[in-house]
Amino acid sequence: MTDREPTLDPLLDPAAMRKQYRAAGLDERDLPAHPMDQFAGWFEDAARAALHGTLYEPNAMVVSTADAAGRPSSRTVLMKQFDTDGFVFYTNYDSRKARDLGENPYVSLLFPWHPIARQIIVTGVARRTGRDETAAYFRTRPHGSQLGAWASAQSTVIASRTELDAAYADLEARYPEDERVPVPPHWGGFRVAPQTIEFWQGRENRLHDRLRYVCRPDGSWKVERLCP
Repeated sequence: MTDREPTLDPLLDPAAMRKQYRAAGLDERDLPAHPMDQFAGWFEDAARAALHGTLYEPNAMVVSTADAAGRPSSRTVLMKQFDTDGFVFYTNYDSRKARDLGENPYVSLLFPWHPIARQIIVTGVARRTGRDETAAYFRTRPHGSQLGAWASAQSTVIASRTELDAAYADLEARYPEDERVPVPPHWGGFRVAPQTIEFWQGRENRLHDRLRYVCRPDGSWKVERLCP
């Protein structure tokens, strides 16, 4: 640590940054019985906001994991599917997040939809998707993204950007645009089966609405209101 304080324009002081939320509230009586139905409605709102240019990548979510020693890490990934079984994303199985999930399958997801004063927080358990499901999704990816899954040894240290670009160029020569790219054995999906899903709606005076679905042992859901 150093004694020198970083210089900052007073107008950019985070302690002085405040926004008064004025969105409509979130009422328990309006919620469907299953949280994924509520998620679908809010995701549609976020996707429409994205179409109008007020929100960027509504399927972006922060995935937080912890290793066997409890050391946490977070990163942003793209959700590629959701249904009553949970939320699916894809990654390199040798990446830090995948190694964490191999040691500790408990995970948290955060959808930060700040422009519409909403966020969704999910806690649950992550399991790998089947290879058939992984292959089906891999075939929908752009050709360049398929090559990228092979070129990048995700989360490992490399000497330079040149090394990564060279690996990609070699693959591009081996698999031109009209050539079928095999599915990498070290790449695939995770499905997060939710145990809780919290819907956060910004309100005035920081008295936000926080309604959390909690999965009961029989698979049904109860709703709890949390203080903001």
